[in-house]
Amino acid sequence: MKKIIFTCMLLSGLLFVYVNAVFADEFEFNKIQMSFKNFVQCELTRTQADNHFNGKPFKITMIDLFDIQTEADMKIVTGAVQCFVVDKHITLYAAVGLKKIMDVEQVLYYTIRNSDFTILATELIKYPYKERCKWSQYWIDID
Repeated sequence: MKKIIFTCMLLSGLLFVYVNAVFADEFEFNKIQMSFKNFVQCELTRTQADNHFNGKPFKITMIDLFDIQTEADMKIVTGAVQCFVVDKHITLYAAVGLKKIMDVEQVLYYTIRNSDFTILATELIKYPYKERCKWSQYWIDID
């Protein structure tokens, strides 16, 4: 009987740890996804996407997070932005390089292009970012 109770307690403890890990990963993904969407929207709106649409008015219709990967001490977030420009949809592809500085994630590198691309940390480093739009500007951590 003691073995059965011990086994049940052990299994319930493992299940509790697993469920907490899953929720923590989902929370982190949602935080990165929201920050990516807000950052890209802020950056494109701030610059009015002059380099991409030649000053034509545009409306962002979709921002999608593709991938989150880690290289050395940098987190690389990639995704796409679909915009409606005059009479057609245009898709841009973005990559953001993040680094934790004093326990706060900040954008160190940022690039956006008209065609899809594979991004590596060494390539992303060619595009330093002077902070204009904060990575977590609209993220409210309620913990």
